[in-house]
Amino acid sequence: MRLSPAPLRLSRCPALLILALPLAATLAFSDETLDKVSKSEGYCSRILRAQGTRREGYTEFSLRVEGDPDFYKPGSSYRVTLSAAPPSYFRGFTLIALKENREGDKEEDHAGSFQIIDEEETQFMSNCPVAVTESTPRRRTRIQVFWIAPPAGTGCVTLKASIVQKRIIYFQDEGSLTKKLCEQDPTLDGVTDRPILDCCACGTAKYRLTFYGNWSEKTHPKDYPRRANHWSAIIGGSHSKNYVLWEYGGYASEGVKQVAELGSPVKMEEEIRQQSDEVLTVIKAKAQWPAWQPLNVRAAPSAEFSVDRTRHLMSFLTMMGPSPDWNVGLSAEDLCTKECGWVQKVVQDLIPWDAGTDSGVTYESPNKPTIPQEKIRPLTSLDHPQSPFYDPEGGSITQVARVVIERIARKGEQCNIVPDNVDDIVADLAPEEKDEDDTPETCIYSNWSPWSACSSSTCEKGKRMRQRMLKAQLDLSVPCPDTQDFQPCMGPGCSDEDGSTCTMSEWITWSPCSISCGMGMRSRERYVKQFPEDGSVCTLPTEETEKCTVNEECSPSSCLMTEWGEWDECSATCGMGMKKRHRVVKMSPADGSLCKAETSQAEKCMMPECHTIPCLLSPWSEWSDCSVTCGKGMRTRQRMLKSLAELGDCNEELDQVEKCMLPECPIDCELTEWSQWSECNKSCGKGHMIRTRTIQMEPQFGGAPCPETVQRKKCRVRKCFRNPSVQKLRWREARESRRSEQLKEESDGEQFPGCRMRPWTAWSECTKLCGGGIQERYMTVKKRFKSPQFTSCKDKREIRACNVHPC
Repeated sequence: MRLSPAPLRLSRCPALLILALPLAATLAFSDETLDKVSKSEGYCSRILRAQGTRREGYTEFSLRVEGDPDFYKPGSSYRVTLSAAPPSYFRGFTLIALKENREGDKEEDHAGSFQIIDEEETQFMSNCPVAVTESTPRRRTRIQVFWIAPPAGTGCVTLKASIVQKRIIYFQDEGSLTKKLCEQDPTLDGVTDRPILDCCACGTAKYRLTFYGNWSEKTHPKDYPRRANHWSAIIGGSHSKNYVLWEYGGYASEGVKQVAELGSPVKMEEEIRQQSDEVLTVIKAKAQWPAWQPLNVRAAPSAEFSVDRTRHLMSFLTMMGPSPDWNVGLSAEDLCTKECGWVQKVVQDLIPWDAGTDSGVTYESPNKPTIPQEKIRPLTSLDHPQSPFYDPEGGSITQVARVVIERIARKGEQCNIVPDNVDDIVADLAPEEKDEDDTPETCIYSNWSPWSACSSSTCEKGKRMRQRMLKAQLDLSVPCPDTQDFQPCMGPGCSDEDGSTCTMSEWITWSPCSISCGMGMRSRERYVKQFPEDGSVCTLPTEETEKCTVNEECSPSSCLMTEWGEWDECSATCGMGMKKRHRVVKMSPADGSLCKAETSQAEKCMMPECHTIPCLLSPWSEWSDCSVTCGKGMRTRQRMLKSLAELGDCNEELDQVEKCMLPECPIDCELTEWSQWSECNKSCGKGHMIRTRTIQMEPQFGGAPCPETVQRKKCRVRKCFRNPSVQKLRWREARESRRSEQLKEESDGEQFPGCRMRPWTAWSECTKLCGGGIQERYMTVKKRFKSPQFTSCKDKREIRACNVHPC
């Protein structure tokens, strides 16, 4: 996807990246030091010269660049994380970038630029605009930002961190708070720039990946796709450094492209399994429809996987749907520590990235393949004015998901030289589940249900049960294991340890107040992360409500308003413009007065600088009429190029076509051809004959109705005698004559010269029970004689009317 040229919020910073903490509340500068600092020097240099208690060689804090690269590509984006190992923490921080061997007291000492990921955690310093600091002072264990590498020719970069905890400053020139990156040789462009150290850990470790989607209309309201929002099935693997599923600055494989554009993991899984020597575990988890639901309604998807010394990296991705080619995921997350151990827990907030295969700019943009294919890159808030993440001020994109990777077991002899904390050791001493899942790949199951309550409410031994459902058995020759699992248990309070404790999640943010004026209620939720081990029922509340007050000065003249609507589009396509939003009165004042609350608001909006936009376009015209008057057709709309040709070529589309659907076209009634006329229904005098036809297609959508299906016409065989006795005599003679002829036919069957016929078949059943039907009978040729005379020897068919009475 092509980026619209737009300046980042920070000036370029060269190559020394220093993390220091907000020292205002926790660090005092000595008067002697401040006197030495020239008044002309910026606050950035005062940060670097801050005095305080320092501890060298401290290992509880670490600075890490995602993927642990030794080189950087000019202009590429890198995720930088500062973290503290529990139970340690820090209260604030400052992040600044300097060229190597520079002091930072001059503007040209700074390089690269930063992009905020979470505005609730981080912000730019007002007195030092190239530095990032905390938004609010509080205890924290990690922060993340994006660092945009400086242009070519900057040289090596040293990422250097200092943090503050209480009144102690931790600052290092070398060690775990320092990372040096050098500029990658341009001749090696296209080669991975993230050399990963060999792992020295022993044994294996087992992890659980849990994916928490946070993409909802509440968190990302602009153009949110209400009907089809979802996360595709998660696909990934634990692998060696010789295999790359995906990476920033690389090109998407066909498997990554199918996940990114279609949400299909099939090709990606095929690619992973083809690298069987480099992959230890294929990671898979189910899709989520819709993208977000409360965790007490739907559990977060999870998957378990293992790592070893060779295959100690973990990568995964999932599509954000619908979207052109947007995904979230981790790339080459290293779970091996430099101390030869296994990482205990990883928590990462995720923002979407572009696979570089489709140039759409909105969630539901029509397919627009990117030719030639572009490199994978993170989305930014300045990509395109129509983007749902667009912010003219270049603010951060709100995270759309969080992934938690927790170590749940270690197996084999471990060789890490740094002891784990107590909680970690206890976790590994707990009884493990089966080393490997023995479920055949040909058996597709649902997830296990939570454990049931224990069958015993006393200290007598009982059982508890969990179940899963067999969804599909792909190979009937391979048996599938049981769908039920049992465990021994005892009543509450009877186990050796306190197993009746619930593990709860943190409380989710309070909902908005139920009213906009006066006293109302608000609520918040949490969910059960782990049910009691003894099988007892978890009694801790999962929902809280409390009173809330909005506008305490509500009076009879107050009116109730709706929430503000979305901001209209900016009135300008570049530079400064205006945008508006509106709301309406839900309830007029009780005293009958006019509502004085404002119903519209306007504010300035800033679009990308005008000189960066190669072409100005008129608004889209209205959609044309549908190309058809009924059924499926097409409609079009256009816009015009308003900018001068001297500004450059405009690659924006000027015409759009989409499908349209009008009411179905009318379908007329369709009938068969008329049948032959039946025999006359009278043997003498006036009678009638009928013929029929049947309906093949009933009229639909207002089509022409069906005409008559039965027709009658008069017939007269011969005149009837008036004398009844004479007439009866004539009928008797005619009947006897026909009977003798029939007997003759049955005896020799010679109906016509040159052939002998079989007798007539019986009449068939009437085609209708009323309203006039028909019956048929047949005479077939029994034998043909050789004769020089011309003969018409062929099968015969007769029909007659039946059930002519009205229905």
